[in-house]
Amino acid sequence: MTSHNEAENGILIRTVNFVEDYETLARIWSQAGPGIHLRKSDEPEEMLKKVRKDPELFLAAEMFGEIVGAVLGGYDGRRGLVYHLAVIKPFRRKGVARALMDELEKRLKQKGCIKYYLLVTRDNYGALRFYEQYGCEVMDLLTLGKDL
Repeated sequence: MTSHNEAENGILIRTVNFVEDYETLARIWSQAGPGIHLRKSDEPEEMLKKVRKDPELFLAAEMFGEIVGAVLGGYDGRRGLVYHLAVIKPFRRKGVARALMDELEKRLKQKGCIKYYLLVTRDNYGALRFYEQYGCEVMDLLTLGKDL
């Protein structure tokens, strides 16, 4: 699925071309601020595993021919996950994140997903505010993880 979706505000949402786009996306994520923590799972060979599973859930936003934001989604057959929503600073508060999330939600629904989760660090107030305004609810959960 290489569909493109252009919003009225000139934002083009498209499926990521991993080979061509990875460097740009890694730069966007690394400069996103305190909310995105890049780990070993974000290295190209690890990301490629994810892209092969759900390529249509890895989205880029373009404005003026430049990638200005991205989001990575996942679906395991039961729940969806949202990873690494980021927009470069000059393009924030212009509807880019909303356009990315709208398209990701549409694609998750097409796969049969009825609920998704996402992780936000407690000190990432901008992201918390965005997601709450987007209709997400803060859940009182304890998150655990383990590196293998």
